[in-house]
Amino acid sequence: MKCVVITGCSKGLGKAMVEEFVTLGWRVVGCARNSSNIESLSEKYLSDHLFSVVDVACDLQVQEFSNKAIGLFGAPDLLLNNAAMINANAPLWEVSEEEFSKLVDVNIKGVASTIRHFVPAMMEKGSGVIVNFSSGWGRSTSPEVAPYCASKWAIEGLSQALAQELPPGLAAVAFNPGIIN
Repeated sequence: MKCVVITGCSKGLGKAMVEEFVTLGWRVVGCARNSSNIESLSEKYLSDHLFSVVDVACDLQVQEFSNKAIGLFGAPDLLLNNAAMINANAPLWEVSEEEFSKLVDVNIKGVASTIRHFVPAMMEKGSGVIVNFSSGWGRSTSPEVAPYCASKWAIEGLSQALAQELPPGLAAVAFNPGIIN
């Protein structure tokens, strides 16, 4: 059974991907910060899947999550770095240091932590694809979302560099899913 890891799996696009991958017969390993949504997913998909409360901004939580997932199911075939946040609309100089830092911690450092803790097992397996979710704002900009734009530009560069570093059998891409309601 193929295995996919999905960060930010408890709502929106992440939840939709969980549902589709389960329908397609994949084993799903997902994480998100919302404990009640994770509990609902765990109850809905009782067997062959793993859903955990994880804040990807915390490297230790990501490490513990990856150790558990890899211990149970082995290295994933697909790693979907979907977890992200956007800042409240405001000019850059009005975005608080706290909000800016949290966004960077989730949108950039969270992706790096997930890669750090899952990719070595994927390399050992000799195959896998890492998809880092970006945005149209990772290739252009708009006013009042400068921190988000900067984080998605970072994901574009991080993904391209990672793709150059990976051994044969593994691939990495930045993916822009478009506008999602």
